[in-house]
Amino acid sequence: MSKSDLTIIINTFNSDEQIYSCLDSIDSDLNILVIENSSNQAFKTSIEKKYLNVQCELTGENLGYAKGNNYGLSKVKSKYALILNPDTELDKNSIDNFFNTATEIHDFAIIAPAVQEKKDLKSLNDSKDIQEVETVKGFAMFLNLSKFKDIGFFDDNFFIYFEEIDLCKRLKKNEQKIYLDPKIKIFHKGGSSHNQSINFEMELSRNWHWMWSSFYFHKKYSGFLFGLFKVGGKFISALIKTVIYTVTFNDKKKKIYSHRLSGLYNSIIGEKSWYRPKIF
Repeated sequence: MSKSDLTIIINTFNSDEQIYSCLDSIDSDLNILVIENSSNQAFKTSIEKKYLNVQCELTGENLGYAKGNNYGLSKVKSKYALILNPDTELDKNSIDNFFNTATEIHDFAIIAPAVQEKKDLKSLNDSKDIQEVETVKGFAMFLNLSKFKDIGFFDDNFFIYFEEIDLCKRLKKNEQKIYLDPKIKIFHKGGSSHNQSINFEMELSRNWHWMWSSFYFHKKYSGFLFGLFKVGGKFISALIKTVIYTVTFNDKKKKIYSHRLSGLYNSIIGEKSWYRPKIF
């Protein structure tokens, strides 16, 4: 197995402050495809000039996690792909350990690092066994692309949230195998893949899409009524808190809960996940 067998995909959106630490942690002889969800030519020029192993594709619009990664995967010609978030950093042995595990376990669909966050490092150091699991987090996923021919990749209907759970669920239904490997360490900051200047707008987007995706996921697998049962309490809570924060003039919290309410409502009535962060 050689490094040409792997393409690394990093899906970005206003990630100028995070992407360089991520790219610095990756060997310069690995092929990297950055999918930037904008028309930011300056971003593309900057990273392609600094990193000769990086190709940056500008989508011209914000596709989100699922569709953005699908766009990247459609361009991959290698045997494997590693999906990374821009707020991750690889350990010096991460790629070698992925390759070693891929050589050892031929029938995998996904291999993921057992270290999911920096705080998990100590608790997982004692575990050395590769574990077969039902699902993994989406910030670092090593894909055996031949295993996805029958089911495809991510469901484009998700913008963010639940898309990796949905993918894993479809893989398991198709009798494919997913593993966590404690030897593989990738550090994930979490919730910081974008520039800090747009934090609040991204918070609104997260609240909208978390609720939209939650109902859509449950409806997809258990039907409309069960989905409604699962989110009913959240809908009532968001409605009450929107009213409370409106009458108490707490504009920030009113916006958060009204976005939660809007995301749920739009999902329930069958609207697509249309909300996009407003970046000026």
